[in-house]
This record gives sequence, C-alpha cells and structure tokens, in this order.
Amino acid sequence: MPLAQYNPDLQQVKATYLNADDLKVAASILYNAYFDDPLFTDIFQVEKEGYEARLRSAIREEVNTYWDAGQSLIGLYEDERLLAVTCLTKPDMAFGSGKFWHWRLKMLLTAGYFGTKQMIVKEEKVREKIPAKNYHMLSLIGVHPDHQDMGLGHVLMSAVLGLLLEDESSEGVGVLVTLPKCISFFEDGGFKHIEEISVGNIKGKVMFHPRNQNLD
Repeated sequence: MPLAQYNPDLQQVKATYLNADDLKVAASILYNAYFDDPLFTDIFQVEKEGYEARLRSAIREEVNTYWDAGQSLIGLYEDERLLAVTCLTKPDMAFGSGKFWHWRLKMLLTAGYFGTKQMIVKEEKVREKIPAKNYHMLSLIGVHPDHQDMGLGHVLMSAVLGLLLEDESSEGVGVLVTLPKCISFFEDGGFKHIEEISVGNIKGKVMFHPRNQNLD
C-alpha cells in the first residue's frame, strides 16, 4: 500500500515502500546523490584510487542491510519507475551504529577498514546528540539525477513525516546534514538544529524533527 500521495502538482507520483527488485536502482540513485558529498568523499578517501568503487560498495551494503533488517526504505514512483529513495532506521536502538557483524565484514572487504570505521563513528556521534531515545534516523536520501529540482525531495520528505505520524513509538526523526545547500531543505521540512559535530575532517549539523511538532 502506498504511504500517501502528497503533492497535488505531482499527482502521478506515489510514495511507497521499496520492493526487492528496486534495490539496485535505489543504490544507484543514492550513489549519485552522495558522490560529491564532503562527508563521503572524506570517509572513503576521494583522493585515493578506487573511490568510486568504495563508495558504490558502501552504499550497496547500506541499502542491502536496511532491507535485510526490515528497516524503512521508501521510494517515489512514477508508474513503475523509481525516481527517489530514502533509508530510515526504525525507532529500535538494536539497529544502531554497529548494525550487524556481517555488514561490518562486508564493508571491510569492499569499502575498506578506514571507511567502515568512520561510518560507525559518524553514526555514534550523531546518536549521542539526538534529544530522544526512540526515534527514526534518516540515513540516506536521494533523487534520480534526471528528476532533480522538480519538488520530488519535498514529496519524499512528506512521506517521511507521514511515516513518523503512523508510528506512535517514534519520538521524531533525526538526520546529519553536511551540505550547506541541504540545510534549508530540512528546515523547510520542520527540522531544528541540535548541534554541530565533526566527523574526520568534515563538520555537519545534527537536526531533529520531534513528533510532537505540528506536522499538518
């Protein structure tokens, strides 16, 4: 069942949970979305040969781990075509920074020790700053390169907030923002600044949208 259809100007687009057949496409969309992200270029050492392969492997393992763990993978579809995707952890601390050992081992084999360690450090630092115990964490979000600047990001954000409303166990949604241009996007979605943190050589803003904030 679709989560909702949010934007009247995009009536042909629906937000729904991903299916297994779309995981590769979702990983490709997210790879393109984060290719130039300063956090990922730092973590996966863009200056060294093989950056593209390390990043692609890391994104793929992240998406597959979310799928295997039954976490929330939401996509925007036009008919059967996937246009945008986001990955969220559910409000369950068991799916935290360590995730699963098989994920760590796969990451070590594909993304390398340094990248794996930095990804875990990043999640631990973010979680320390979130002003809640049980909450969703928005890990990855991206729009297909051919469909950017069309309002799809805001439709996807509405789907995320709709999911928050549906889950009474969640106190809100957290996110780490490292691109200045994305801060206004999350501010428009009702996210508030919590604190700035440093991961490696990169600074980012931890932001949070509490459940008790007006979502209407």
